[in-house]
Amino acid sequence: MHTGEMTAADEQIEHRQNQFHTWGVYGLLAVSTLLSIAAHELMTSPAEWYAGGALVVAAVLLQLWHGPRRGRRTPSARGTVYYVLRWAISFALTWLNPFFGFYASSGYFDSDELIPGRRRQWLGLLATVVVVAGSQSGGMPIRSPTQWLLFAVLLVANYGLLTVVGHITQQEEQRSRERAVTITQLERTNAALQRALDENAALHAQLLVQAREAGVADERRRLAAEIHDTIAQGLTGIIAQLQVVANAPDPAVARTHLDRASDLARHSLGEARRSVHNLAPVALTDAGLPEALKKTVAEWGERTGVRAEFTVTGTAEQLHEEVAATLLRIVQEALSNAARHAAAERVGITLSFLGDEVILDIRDDGRGFDPVAVPTRTSSGGFGLDGMRARAERIAGSLTVESEPGHGTAVSARVPLVRHD
Repeated sequence: MHTGEMTAADEQIEHRQNQFHTWGVYGLLAVSTLLSIAAHELMTSPAEWYAGGALVVAAVLLQLWHGPRRGRRTPSARGTVYYVLRWAISFALTWLNPFFGFYASSGYFDSDELIPGRRRQWLGLLATVVVVAGSQSGGMPIRSPTQWLLFAVLLVANYGLLTVVGHITQQEEQRSRERAVTITQLERTNAALQRALDENAALHAQLLVQAREAGVADERRRLAAEIHDTIAQGLTGIIAQLQVVANAPDPAVARTHLDRASDLARHSLGEARRSVHNLAPVALTDAGLPEALKKTVAEWGERTGVRAEFTVTGTAEQLHEEVAATLLRIVQEALSNAARHAAAERVGITLSFLGDEVILDIRDDGRGFDPVAVPTRTSSGGFGLDGMRARAERIAGSLTVESEPGHGTAVSARVPLVRHD
C-alpha cells in the first residue's frame, strides 16, 4: 500500500474516532436516560427525579464545555478536570439509577487522551470500573453481602478485561509507530535512490556526450592517418612518376610511367572515398550490426581477393549505436591492417552475443608479427592496434591481440552488451 493511501485511511479512521468521542458520550447519556425513565420504579421520590434531571443537564453542559473533538487530543489539566467531573456526574447518576452505568462506561474510551501520566490514567480507569461494576451488581449503595461479592467479582472481571484490552491496544500502537518509522525510512531511502538514479542518468548522458566527442576526435586522427598512409603516399608516387615522364626521352618509357601514375591516382581516389565513407558508419543506417559486418566483410573479400567469412553466434540483439559503431570500426581497421600487412589467404570474423557482453573475433592465416615489437600510434602516426584498443576501452571494453610470426593473427574485442534505446 502506498504512503498516500495509508495517510488517507488513517485520517478517515481518526475522523470516525473523533465523531465517536464527541457524539458517543451524548448517545450513551441518551440511552441511559431512556432506560432510567423506562425503569422508573428504581427512582421512587420526586427529589430523585429532580436530581437525576439536573445531573443529566449538567452532563450535557459539561459535554458542551468540553467541545467537539478535533484531531488527537494531548493529555492536559483541562482534560483531567473534564474526566473527573464526568466521572462524578456518572457516579451520582448511577447511584440514583444503575442504568446510567452506560454513561459511566464512556470513561473507558478516552482516559489516555485526557489524563497525563500512565498511573493517573489507570486510576481514572479504576474509578470508572468501580462505577460500572456497581451498576452491574444492582446499583449503589451496596446493601447485602451477596451484592458485595457480586460487586467484587465484577470489579475484578471488568478491570482484568480492561487491562488485557489496554495491553493489546498498547502493542498495536507500538506496532503502528514502528510501521510509521519504517515508512519514513523507506521514503527517505526511495528519495535517496531516486536522487542516485537521476545522478546516474545525468552521468550516463555526460559519458555519452564525451564518448561522441572523443569519437569525433578519434575519427579525425584516423582520417589524418589514412591520408598520411594512403593518399599522401599515392600522391608522392604520382609526383615521382610524373617527374620521370618529364625527363624520359623515350615515349614508351613515358607511357609506362604515365600508366603507373594513372593507376596510383585511381588507387588514391579509391582510398580517399573509402576514408570519407568510413568517417561515419553509413552501413549501420539501414541495418543492424550483424548485417553491416556481413556486407563489410563480403565487400572487403571481393576487393582484396582474400577468402573472408563472417559468423554470428548467440541471439543477435539491436545494440546501442555507440557499441555498434565501435565494433564496426574495429572490423574495418582490422581488415585494412590485414590487407596491408598480413598477406593472408583466409580471414574469419565471428560476432558472439553472450548474455551481458559482445565478443568480436578477427582471425587470419597471414604472416603474423610480434605484438611487443609493434610501434605505438604516437611513434608511427597511424591508427593501428592502439587505436582499436582505445575504441574498445572508450565503451568500457577491452581488446587483446595474439600473433606470432608465421602463424597468423587473432584480434578479440570484448565490450558490454548495451541494447538500443
